[in-house]
Amino acid sequence: MKRWLLFILLLIAGAAAQAHKPSDSYLSLKPVDNRIEGQWDIALRDLDFAIGLDSDNNGEITWGELKSRHDAIAAYALARLKLSAGGEECPTHVVEQLVDKHSDGAYAVLRFAAQCAKPVTLLTASYSLFHDIDPQHKGLLRLELPTTTVTGIFSPEKATQQFSVGGNSKLDQFGEYMKDGVWHIWTGFDHVLFLLSLLLPAVLVRPERRWQPVAGFRPAFWEVLKIVTAFTLAHSITLSLATLGVVQLPSRLVESCIALSVVVAAANNLYPLMAERRWIAAFLFGLIHGFGFASVLVDLGLPKNILVLALVGFNLGVEVGQIAIVTSFLPLAYALRATAFYRRAVLYGGSLVIVVVAGLWLLERAFNLKFMPV
Repeated sequence: MKRWLLFILLLIAGAAAQAHKPSDSYLSLKPVDNRIEGQWDIALRDLDFAIGLDSDNNGEITWGELKSRHDAIAAYALARLKLSAGGEECPTHVVEQLVDKHSDGAYAVLRFAAQCAKPVTLLTASYSLFHDIDPQHKGLLRLELPTTTVTGIFSPEKATQQFSVGGNSKLDQFGEYMKDGVWHIWTGFDHVLFLLSLLLPAVLVRPERRWQPVAGFRPAFWEVLKIVTAFTLAHSITLSLATLGVVQLPSRLVESCIALSVVVAAANNLYPLMAERRWIAAFLFGLIHGFGFASVLVDLGLPKNILVLALVGFNLGVEVGQIAIVTSFLPLAYALRATAFYRRAVLYGGSLVIVVVAGLWLLERAFNLKFMPV
């Protein structure tokens, strides 16, 4: 059992080392008969890392530098997006290239069209942008249909997806948003490590400034329940406010504060300033994490008629993913709580690794750096 817990800890640390400043692109598709009109917003910082845009290496990408690389950008992007209908590929070409500002910086905008041999009734999309250099990159899809809008999230594990142009039922759409929520927290290593940092001491108590095993399962269970409930309540509030457009915060500020929350939560295990009532930290920092969760739904630009459906389904998916993490962690941690291995290797060693990794995230996100390329 010790070996399994050590393996999980190393797996988390290794995965965390790959999770730098979030990388997303925004893909919109609109099938009309046998033609697909599209727009693809791709971060300039990601394109610069992949193919080089800043020719004079002065840290700034000018319009002239970008324009000189238009052909390279189009070739690079379209080679990593394949659209097909009726089993036949739809050739794609770029119509126009622009620049737009998102909350986290400047993006290249590729407007393109794909011509299919037959009217599009079942659309297959294969997406592999940046997957060879950044396994955490996601492509956020908005598929505009005559009666509704369908969304999807592309990742290396979900690189090819099919969509019925006739539209899915409300229940099917709800299920898709729920799956997206589960996947978002499972691949959101900063959210996971924040939660685990708070949960690691839940099976311990600290009388006389020394960690000791909790006497029974019930106190540990209630401590975990308070932390998870506070975190859930907090991020649900800000997830809703941000998705509905009531409150908006700059992406860099949100992501930097999320990294800071992980540093603080893990450092508190090494030098406890709040050995009890960690649910307070879970609630306060959970408000910031909610804005991070909302970024997926906000950037998709969903129409109002499905916004509530998406919000409820996505948030429920986040909670299901969170419960799965907690139920996997707690029994194992409780079984090992009395061992020196748990206190030294898992609590202290794991928290130290998290502090270092999250500290690098903080520097990357606050100053737009990249210490941990993949």
